[in-house]
Amino acid sequence: MTVPEAERRRARGGAVAREPIRARVSLRLLLRVASVACGIQFGWALQLSLLTPYVQELGIPHAWSSIIWLCGPLSGLFVQPLAGHMSDRCTSRFGRRRPFIVAGAASIVISVLIIGHSADIGWLAGDRGEKKYRAIAAFVVGFWLLDVANNMTQGPCRALLADLTGKDQRRTRVANAYFSLFMAVGNVLGYATGAYSGWYKIFPFTLTSACNVNCANLKAAFYIDVIFILVTTYISISAAREQPLPVAEEVPEHANNAEEAFLWELFGTFRYLSGPVWVILLVVALTWIGWFPFLLFDTDWMGREIYHGEPNEGQSYSDGVRMGSFGLMLNSVFLGVTSLLMEKLCRKWGAGFTWGLSNILMSLCFISMLVISYIASHVEYGNDGPPTGIVIAALVVFAILGIPLAITYSVPYALVSSRIESLGLGQGLSMGVLNLAIVIPQVVVSIGSGPWDQLFGGGNSPALAVAAISALASGLVAILAIPRSRVDKSRAHI
Repeated sequence: MTVPEAERRRARGGAVAREPIRARVSLRLLLRVASVACGIQFGWALQLSLLTPYVQELGIPHAWSSIIWLCGPLSGLFVQPLAGHMSDRCTSRFGRRRPFIVAGAASIVISVLIIGHSADIGWLAGDRGEKKYRAIAAFVVGFWLLDVANNMTQGPCRALLADLTGKDQRRTRVANAYFSLFMAVGNVLGYATGAYSGWYKIFPFTLTSACNVNCANLKAAFYIDVIFILVTTYISISAAREQPLPVAEEVPEHANNAEEAFLWELFGTFRYLSGPVWVILLVVALTWIGWFPFLLFDTDWMGREIYHGEPNEGQSYSDGVRMGSFGLMLNSVFLGVTSLLMEKLCRKWGAGFTWGLSNILMSLCFISMLVISYIASHVEYGNDGPPTGIVIAALVVFAILGIPLAITYSVPYALVSSRIESLGLGQGLSMGVLNLAIVIPQVVVSIGSGPWDQLFGGGNSPALAVAAISALASGLVAILAIPRSRVDKSRAHI
């Protein structure tokens, strides 16, 4: 069933703007514009690898640390779709996308400085005991602002590349390949930065009365992140010469309600979805129920269950967190290599079958983590830390998980985009619909994973067990229920 175009325009209630006609852009310009992904992903990597352990060092119990991550899915639910929609309608003389990219980058800089100095802010506000409540408050403000800023920046970044390439499918593929390349580079650099323990020596002023060595390393890592985001943002926005979007001659009186109209349209889209699209959204939801516990607790799992450490109790936990960051760096290498092979795999096996196999591999990796945790809990450690074999096994699992993660980042977008486009809903709405299937499971996991782990005595194994079951279920559904359609080459890297 197709959606009448007139009805969609009435639902949006906004002005119809004329798209500027663009000359063909050079590949070098696309490379420069896509470089902003490196700065954004560098910060994401630091956030994923270091902040769950750090918030526990500030005094938040492990059982409730996942609640802090609620902002990610919540901002993804509202901020990213709205930012993309508003940038579509922006008539600034600086262009449609660049104002949002600059504002998002500035917000990222402010937020990481707040997070890095949260212990110092708490100290100045009166924190002196083990429970640093004022530092926790500053951290939460900075953390939530960081998630909002990241979500506000990413949508316009991808939209800018789409604006520049227009209907040139080859350049669209190249632009998205550049974006994926810079994401992989940002991941590798970010996780490598998180794995290094000597930043406080390079930036000695980061050590303060309130900020110990681990805190100083985090603060220094975010200083490096500020440099990356500023440099890559400047390279990107200085390369893109956007033409201001002209305003339509006649603007409806209710155009000021564009944001509300957009959300109404987004949720109203569900009544037009076909059965295969609902199957894809189900697989997406199950997939992210599998991924989110790992993304929440990856380095914490390494510090607690492999290195037998606890936050603020000796050096073992910090050593484990750094080793986990190194494992995530290996994960990013595998992710980048798999992204290069994605198109060939989907052409050979079909997108749904490839996705299903990758999710079964993900389930096997989570089961392997449970087995490694069990072995580690029954092995006596000496003064040198965990046995080398256990650490290597954990690193291998982290690295292999980069394969299904690469497929998760690409195939679902291609499948949903190709099927929803035939309904006449447009790419913006199709990404919004897919985003709902991602963020709603993340909200559930954020709220439930900590108490669920605590119900079984603490640790990360209960959440990983749920992740393994969900990943296996998503893989079976993808293989059995999604037709073996091939991904169009022009959509292989959305």
